[in-house]
Amino acid sequence: LLDQTKTAMGSRLLKQWIERPLINQAQIEDRLDIVEIFTNYFIQRESVKEILKDIYDLERLSSRIAFGNINARDLKWISSSLKVLPELKAQLISLDEPLINELANKLVDLSHITELIDQAIVDNPPLTVKEGGIIKDSFNEELDELRYIRNHGKQWLAKFEQKERDKTGIKGLKVGYNRVFGYYIEVTKANLSLVKDEFNYTRKQSLSNAERFVTPELKEMESKLLSAQDKMVKLEYVLFTQIRDYIKKDVHTLQDVAKVIARIDVYQSLAMISSENSYVRPIFNQSKTFNVVDGRHGVIERVMAEGSYVSNDVMIDNNYPVLLITGPNMGGKSTYMRQIALIALMGQIGCFVPCSEANIPIFDQIFTRIGASDDLISGQSTFMVEMLEANNALRYATENSLIIFDEIGRGTATFDGMAIAQAMIEYIATSIKCITLFSTHYHELTFLEEKDLGIKNVHASASIENDDLVFLYRIKSGRSNKSYGVNVAKLAKLPDAVLNRANVLLEALEENNIEHHLSNDTLKQAPVASMSVVEKYLDNIDPMALSPIDALSTLIELKKLNESR
Repeated sequence: LLDQTKTAMGSRLLKQWIERPLINQAQIEDRLDIVEIFTNYFIQRESVKEILKDIYDLERLSSRIAFGNINARDLKWISSSLKVLPELKAQLISLDEPLINELANKLVDLSHITELIDQAIVDNPPLTVKEGGIIKDSFNEELDELRYIRNHGKQWLAKFEQKERDKTGIKGLKVGYNRVFGYYIEVTKANLSLVKDEFNYTRKQSLSNAERFVTPELKEMESKLLSAQDKMVKLEYVLFTQIRDYIKKDVHTLQDVAKVIARIDVYQSLAMISSENSYVRPIFNQSKTFNVVDGRHGVIERVMAEGSYVSNDVMIDNNYPVLLITGPNMGGKSTYMRQIALIALMGQIGCFVPCSEANIPIFDQIFTRIGASDDLISGQSTFMVEMLEANNALRYATENSLIIFDEIGRGTATFDGMAIAQAMIEYIATSIKCITLFSTHYHELTFLEEKDLGIKNVHASASIENDDLVFLYRIKSGRSNKSYGVNVAKLAKLPDAVLNRANVLLEALEENNIEHHLSNDTLKQAPVASMSVVEKYLDNIDPMALSPIDALSTLIELKKLNESR
């Protein structure tokens, strides 16, 4: 959703921001200020976006320079990236905003690097740096000479031969070559008298009818001709390493520029998302209240048809920081909790948030326990993973944290799960006292609102129309009157026989209501009157409606009640 960056550097930085949101309000506000500027200036933002498309990954490229493993093609990418910096800087300065100007001024002039690379490196260099073909003509005289020798060796020999004929007056003088002696000047014995000492000829080989000589010039050319290609490759590599070492002196400046470009890229990305999706700038408070009007889950909203997402208000104050959320499966409980976490997270990375108004606290940590996942490799069940993750939150959360627990306790037996869930809620409400969203299908726990612990009931609303379940996706105050589990099973097209049997069992279980016995405090404080607790419990049971398993369950519960008297 958020990654609309145009460079690899920007994408990596955005990921870092998401993984480590800010907790300093001044720093958050600075980011929001820049995002707001980019949001307001659409034309300049689009221009910046287009310029960023032409910038390669300068962070990675500068790292290669630092480690000495860059190639010629990388240098061309650096050059083409740096060429657009003046235009990028000009666009930023045109906004005439102090915060943007501060960023723009960090885009220092690196034209000397661009000029050197353009002068030295061919337009389409090979990937390898030790096989030649990377340095332009006219960059180095020695290299040009070697290339000339390689390309014009025969022409030079022909000219040399004619020059020697003119100098000596020997029309039959020839320049030849063999593998043993290399290049030589051959003079017939009839013309030997014309060879003078000042010609600096050195006798190399005697034949029956001729003598072969060499001169210093010819020996030098022989060396050049025979080793020109090898020398060219080696010289090109030396020149390339010199260029690389020259650029290496500015590697820290290059890295700093890359970081600024990454930040600009992230800002334009967040601004674009905020603008296109009608996000608003959040306001932060110190009063530990979370108030959002028309809150939305940005990701889900993006994949749904336009206008079909049902927004929800969020009102969490300091007196009731714990929301106990009930309601049917698929009713929107998890989406509601996640959107609160995402709004907090987006706000604290410096992004606008998906809602109409947002007045939220700054959280120091976000703890979540959502979804079921077995860790089979290490031998941990779904419930064990659930308990370990919950333990992390219970131990390390502070009053400024955000905790999101989705259906804690569902991985074990009903009574165990209910007991653990209640104990956790009570611990969070009394010991940690941080903003917490706790969804559950244990409707019996909704009585905790009455214990004045700072717990408030809300529910995902739904209705039954013509015996069909209709999800309203609205989170409303109060407890849900039922879980609609059988109705959801009907939506899944379970066999009618299963659904009918489930309804009969559900009615029997609802008549055997033990909700008011869950609070241990309530049981202990119950006055002994003319009817005992056990008698009252029995009074509410219809034996004819109980199945064998329900009867056994009821008997166990009666025994517990009797022992607690």
